[in-house]
Amino acid sequence: MSRRLPWGAMARMTGRRALAAVPVLLGVTLAVFAVAEASPFDPVKAYAGTAGLTASQENLDQLRHNLGVDQPFLTRWWEWLTSAVTGDLGDSAVMRRPVADVITERLGWSVLLAVTAFLVAITLGTLLGVLAGRRRGGLLDRAVSALAYTLEAAPAFWLGLLAIWFFALELGVLPAGGLTDTASDTVTPDQVARHLVLPALVLGVSQLPWFFLYVRQGVGDALDEDPVRGARARGLAERTVLTGHALRSGMLPMLTLIGSRVPELITGALLVETVFSWPGIAAATVQAATAVDFPLLAALTVLATAAVLLGNLLSDLLYGLADPRVGFDG
Repeated sequence: MSRRLPWGAMARMTGRRALAAVPVLLGVTLAVFAVAEASPFDPVKAYAGTAGLTASQENLDQLRHNLGVDQPFLTRWWEWLTSAVTGDLGDSAVMRRPVADVITERLGWSVLLAVTAFLVAITLGTLLGVLAGRRRGGLLDRAVSALAYTLEAAPAFWLGLLAIWFFALELGVLPAGGLTDTASDTVTPDQVARHLVLPALVLGVSQLPWFFLYVRQGVGDALDEDPVRGARARGLAERTVLTGHALRSGMLPMLTLIGSRVPELITGALLVETVFSWPGIAAATVQAATAVDFPLLAALTVLATAAVLLGNLLSDLLYGLADPRVGFDG
């Protein structure tokens, strides 16, 4: 008989987390404006570009007033916050467009890259972790573990450059970057799929070691537990023992990784997007930071923080579903 899903308890946990997220997001936006205030970059000169080099101080002061950056940062923060609550995220000075339009245009591509890479990391990490955990100390275990520890220390941008050199320049089997082919003016699904392969693989491989090591350790420990030994003593097939007993127990620790890896996934995505010229939020984030674009920088930071909080919530919900002893009310 199947177990009923505890929708009520899950909803209560989600509600509590949503309430707790409000002060966190408020604090993050305030910190963004405070850090930007202390930044050595001048948003007026960044907005004016080369014209700012020859502009008079009077013109620069007028531009500073028009942009609203002559006000105290607390005033700017409060005005942005009250507008954001109503759905108006303001205008990006560096992009010369509404912030909502910038995010809407780029967010989908970043989500596509991150989700694909996460699926690659979870799938390959789980598969290799199970195979290695079945026979710890074996040849496969030693080889894949050595590779995982090496990848742990490898920066995502270095993996990206290496992948471009090998697959795009040496073999010529995959495009080096972008979203479409050079001679194409339209975005088609097949072009997007081909251009997604390298950045998604690089980002996924950069996250793979942690999933592999957690699954390997969990499955190996589960195979040494008394219930699994008892199942083997009863003559159950090895596949049944592995999938019905060891794998379920061994996968529980990995569920906590889903939330904890989201910040690293976001950081890695920014680097990978930059290396592969992927049209996500990476370029917007860099430009917003260097130009001290308060509205865009605050919106992107809130977005990243919300993603981290959602990742933690998802991992806790999945853990509670996988192990009823944990529950959702703690």
